[in-house]
Amino acid sequence: MTTVDADFCVVGGGPAGLALSLLLVRSGASVALVERTSSLDREYRGEILQPGALRLLDELGVLGGVQARGGYEMERFQLVDQGRVLMDIDYRQLPEPHNHLFSVPQRHILAELSTACEAYPAFRPLPGRGVHGLERDDDGRITGVRCGTGDDEVVVRSRCVIGADGRYSKVRRLAGIEYDRIEAFEHDVLWFKLPAVTEGTRRVQVVRNDGSPVLLHDSFPDRVQVGWTLPHQGYRELAGQGIGEVKRRITTALPAHADTIEDQLRALGDLTLLDVFSGCARDWTRDGLVLLGDSAHTHSPIGAQGVNLAIQDAAVLHPILVNTLHDNNFSAERLNEFTTQRRPSIEAVLALQRRQGKAMLTTGRVATAVRPALARLLAYTPIYGKVLRRIAFGDRPVHVHTDLFTEPEPCL
Repeated sequence: MTTVDADFCVVGGGPAGLALSLLLVRSGASVALVERTSSLDREYRGEILQPGALRLLDELGVLGGVQARGGYEMERFQLVDQGRVLMDIDYRQLPEPHNHLFSVPQRHILAELSTACEAYPAFRPLPGRGVHGLERDDDGRITGVRCGTGDDEVVVRSRCVIGADGRYSKVRRLAGIEYDRIEAFEHDVLWFKLPAVTEGTRRVQVVRNDGSPVLLHDSFPDRVQVGWTLPHQGYRELAGQGIGEVKRRITTALPAHADTIEDQLRALGDLTLLDVFSGCARDWTRDGLVLLGDSAHTHSPIGAQGVNLAIQDAAVLHPILVNTLHDNNFSAERLNEFTTQRRPSIEAVLALQRRQGKAMLTTGRVATAVRPALARLLAYTPIYGKVLRRIAFGDRPVHVHTDLFTEPEPCL
C-alpha cells in the first residue's frame, strides 16, 4: 500500500474535477486526482458547451486547445413543431467572442485539462483506482481517501477531499450525505449517433413531429447526436418488442432520417438509455469535504447545462479553497461559503429546466395549442434576452480568479 500526501484530494476526473485541479495547482496547491477509470476511452453524455463555460475555459487558458482537438460552433437553438420553427434563439446576439454554443466530444475537454494539469509537478494523477473508503481523524474530520485494491491500493492524505465523482457519487455515499432525487421529468432519453448526410446545421434543435420529441445536434466528427424521448420508465416494455418496433417509433418521430436509422440501428445495443432525473444533495460539505458538479446537483439534458455548471462550480469553489488552505480551516462551516454562493444559482437552473421541459416536451391537446403562443411571447418581449443570458451564462457572472495564480502557465 502506497501513501500520497497532498493539500487537496479530488475524486473524479470529469470536467469539474479536472478544472478545479488545474485552478488549484496554478494557485500553488498540491493536488492528488483519483479517477476510477484508467483512460478517456469511455462513453460520455454532455457535448454542448454554453458560452459561460467557453469563457471560463478561455480564462483558464485551455479553450484554444479544446477547439483545436475538434468541435462545431452552433449558432442557434430551435424548437421545431411539425416543420414550423416556433422558437429560434440566436446566440450571435451575445457579446463576442463567446457568442455561440460549442459541440465538442467531452473527451477533448478532459484531454486538454489533463494535459494542462500534468504540466505541474504538484499534480499527482491516480487513474484506475476507485475510492472505497474515507480517512478520518479522531474528531471525525475527513482527512483523505482509500482507493484501489491489492498492490495498487493507495491512501491519499489531504487537508480536504473534493467529491467530483458524478451523479452516483461514491464519496457522497461514504460521507453519509443524503440525496434527494427529483422525478420532475416525464421522459427518459434514448441516446445514439447517426452519420451526418449533409453539412452541419450549426443548430441545436428539439424537433416535434408525430410521436415523441427528439433532440438533434451536430456531433464531431461528421455525426448527428440524437436524443429520442420516451415516457419515463417505458423503455423495458418497448425493448421487449424488439429493435424493429423501436426503429419504427423513432422513424415516426424523425422521418427525415428514416433511411439512416434503418441502416444504422441494428440492435438494442446501439442505443443508450439515459435515466433522466434531477436532484440535489442535502448537504454539500462535511468537515474536510466538499461536493461539486453532479455529485452535489444533477440535471436533465434540457438546456445543455451539466458540463457548464460543473465548470462554473470549479471556478466558484477555487478561491474558497485557496483561502481555506491559507487559513488552514476546512470546517464544514467554512466550506459552506461555497453552498451559500452557489446553491441559489443551481436551484434557479433546476427551476428553469423544469419550465423548459414542460414547454418543449409535454404532449396533449392543450399543450399543443398553447405552445406556439408561448413561443411567440418569448420571442417578441424583453424576456427573450433575459432568458438567453441566463441559459448562456447563469443567473450571475462567474469568472476565473486569475489573481490567485502563483504558477505561470507552462509552454506545452
